[in-house]
Parts: sequence; structure tokens; C-alpha cells
Amino acid sequence: MPNRTLSVLATLVALIAGAAPQALAADSGTGSGTTDFRTAVQAQGASRITAAVLDLDGTDRDPAVYGDDAAYDTASIVKVDILAALLLHARDHHRDLTARESAQAEVMIRNSDNTAASALWRAIGRAPGLESANKRLGLTSTTGGPDARWGLSRTTAGDQIRLLRAIFGTGSTPLDAPSRSRIRTLMTQIADEQSWGVSAAADSGWALKNGWLMRTATGLWDINSVGRVTTGGHHYLVAVLSDGNPSMPDGVQLVERAARTAVTTATAR
Repeated sequence: MPNRTLSVLATLVALIAGAAPQALAADSGTGSGTTDFRTAVQAQGASRITAAVLDLDGTDRDPAVYGDDAAYDTASIVKVDILAALLLHARDHHRDLTARESAQAEVMIRNSDNTAASALWRAIGRAPGLESANKRLGLTSTTGGPDARWGLSRTTAGDQIRLLRAIFGTGSTPLDAPSRSRIRTLMTQIADEQSWGVSAAADSGWALKNGWLMRTATGLWDINSVGRVTTGGHHYLVAVLSDGNPSMPDGVQLVERAARTAVTTATAR
């Protein structure tokens, strides 16, 4: 069943960094959800933004999606997917990760180390290996990047929720319990300078991975953040994807506004 794409009221929401945003009413009518969400989170210029939220403690099986659930470059959020694929591959071969793989996985997630990511990208078989794992994990709209360029993999916010659900959910998943625990733990140990993003929507706990990439052809930035946040006693899976940002700080602020707005709207449903 496709994700429900929700549109929001076309009213400018006064958002300032660190403040709780006004909840946005979901609208199942024919209004332009993409335009309304961009307005609500104050996206500027060429910036695109999409957020998806799933309440793990609720009854919905599909996430609420705000904006157009189109494909974006992953940048470094794909590192979570690479680790999931590596753990599946190891399990298929009835083995644990080697000491080197474990060390590479740790710095790849905690510090977003690109050299480690490239090594593990090769270990999983690059794009074909990623896509094979993703088929098992239930992802339907994610494609691996060309050759060694894992950061140019493409994904949607809805697909990122599917991946997060395989890691943080309680239902059946191809990832075994030790694998899920390993990924969850690393996502709570992110380096301090990289702990921005969906954590802005949390009031008591978070686990995340961020991605950032300046496109050399345009000078504009891809800024993404995915993870689980706890607020109001509920656990939410959150994915925020953006591109076309004029700078990294602008993109980070946009992603954090979008995360707060989307989670606040989800809690009000």
C-alpha cells in the first residue's frame, strides 16, 4: 500500500530555532501538499523538502508524508543502509563481522567516516548488493549510487521509514535482534558535532544518522536526517530529506524545522 501523502494548511507558521512549531492540520483534499509544507517550514529558493513520520506506538502501518515523496540523493544517510546490508550478508554466510568490519562500521556511523563507508560499500557488492538487501528489507524506491559513489544513491522519505522500521520496529524483519541492536546503539552514539537533524524533534531521546553533500555542479547542498525520536512518551521514526539548499547551515536549519513541524503534526493527529 503506498504511503499516504498528507497536505497541510497553506498558512505561514512562525518557526524559530529551538521553538516548538504550531501543529499543522492534515488535509485529505486536493490542495498542494508540497507547496503548503514548503511554506510551513519556510523553505527558500530552490530548496526541496520532504518529511515522513511513523508513530511506533500507534496503529498506523504507513507513515504520514509531508511534501512530495520524491527521490533525493542519500549522501551519508545511506551508511545505515550499507551497515544493514553488511549484517544481512554476514548472517547469510553464518558468520559475525570481522574485527576490521566492526571497526569500520563503528566509525562509519558514529563519525560518518567516508573511507570506512567506501570499504564496506565494496564489501556488500556496491549498488547491486545494496539493492538486493533492500528488496529483503521492504524498500521499493531506493537505488544504489554508480560505481564507488555511494553518496549518490537515491531514496525517498517513505523508503527511509521502511528501513528504520526494519531496525527499530518490533515486527518480523530480516535483520536479527543482535543486528538491530548494533545499528540502534551506533545511531545513539553520533559525534556531538553531527547530532543535529531529527533530534530537534525529541524531548527525551534520539538515534539518528545525518547526510550532507555539496553538489559541485550547482554549489547547492543535499541535507538529510533520519532516525528515531522520543517525544511526549511516544517513539517516532522520522526521515527528512532536502536538496537545493544554499549552504549547509541553511539546510540543517530547514531540516530541523521540518522535523519539528512533522512530528508536532503527527502527535496532534
